[in-house]
Amino acid sequence: MSDFRNAKFFKDRAIQDDPYPYFDWVREQSPVWQEPRYGVFLITGHPEAMAVYADPATFPPDDPPSGTWSSCNIVSGPFAPFSLPLEGDDVSDTIAACRHELPFSDQLPTFDPPMHTDHRHLMMRLITPKRLKENEDFMWRFADELIDGFVAEGSCEWIGDFAEPFTLTVVADLEGVPTSDHAMFRERLSTLQGQMEHKPLEFLYARFCEYIEDRRQNPRNDVLTGLATATFPDGSTPEVADAALLAANLFTGGQETTVRMLSFALRMLGERADLQHAVRRSPERIPNFIEETLRLESPLRAQFRMARVRTTLAGVDIPAGASVMLAPGACNRDPRVFEDPHEFDLDRANARQHIAFGHGIHTCAGAPLARAEGRVAINRILERTSDITISEDEHGPADDRRYDYLPTYFLRGLRRLHLEMS
Repeated sequence: MSDFRNAKFFKDRAIQDDPYPYFDWVREQSPVWQEPRYGVFLITGHPEAMAVYADPATFPPDDPPSGTWSSCNIVSGPFAPFSLPLEGDDVSDTIAACRHELPFSDQLPTFDPPMHTDHRHLMMRLITPKRLKENEDFMWRFADELIDGFVAEGSCEWIGDFAEPFTLTVVADLEGVPTSDHAMFRERLSTLQGQMEHKPLEFLYARFCEYIEDRRQNPRNDVLTGLATATFPDGSTPEVADAALLAANLFTGGQETTVRMLSFALRMLGERADLQHAVRRSPERIPNFIEETLRLESPLRAQFRMARVRTTLAGVDIPAGASVMLAPGACNRDPRVFEDPHEFDLDRANARQHIAFGHGIHTCAGAPLARAEGRVAINRILERTSDITISEDEHGPADDRRYDYLPTYFLRGLRRLHLEMS
């Protein structure tokens, strides 16, 4: 497409399948550019995105709210209006009065401080270093169990056979879901069932409410009891629903994006024999391989913010109440920060400067978990095989690949990845 100025970013399937030429064009106009159809300001520059991430709305004790950006619309973007007009150069009061009207307004990513600070404090009770170490021990065992199911056949559909059940069961283990319930969680939460009527969040809320209520009445020496008995920084005890929401947030927020990270990592290994050989020969390079995968193919394509006050970013005037869209996949290919940004560089020294996990107070709480999952999965699949290639029957020859991407502007990911291995 040559006429990007009139492109429909939020609806155009061609841009969803290959967004990078569009992002490059937008950045050439300005790293902060107003998309004409919805009026949202697209942020495709890495320094500009970092400036937004570093300046959330803050609430100093006993003072009025301060800061430029609210996360109230982090999911909904410009598509769900408030019932009150956003007027004037400071819309803080309107946000406070109407934020509950926006989708997912009861979930942690949409919170601003101090509410965000208090609830994130609870979530971090689930992902302590000790718990992550215990969870990683489980990962090694479960990765082998899944690989046992297909390695002898010499082929697999990586997402359905490994990435999805692996990530889903790993986070279930992290959160202390009883082993006897793991199969039920995989059955109810799989996105590969083809059943759009299932409601994963409702299922998770209900299950975690049951777990937390039980642990408050019958404490045990387990992770769920730790969550059930956790308190806010001021010592108050959260409602059962609040604790359950946090557990559900962590479950859904990390699982889907990590699936996409693992699928892009294996696609890269399957497409690049030289890269696969280098990682096999030097497995200590796997962590940087994962970071470069996250930089080059960021699973989260969009995060929104609302300007609380009139502001200026990269010389662009942004009125109060306007939505900005942070585009990690674009920012992670900003040539001002990353040399040869469209190339995969296994030894890229600043690969970890990517913002695939966001930045600042809203940095993905599950980032350490995702990195561990990637490291374990890549190690085990390489140790259990001698060669991995892309299935030409399913995806076409090397010079004419066919991949099916998720049809959404919000996530960047493959729907299937068929591999052959020996």
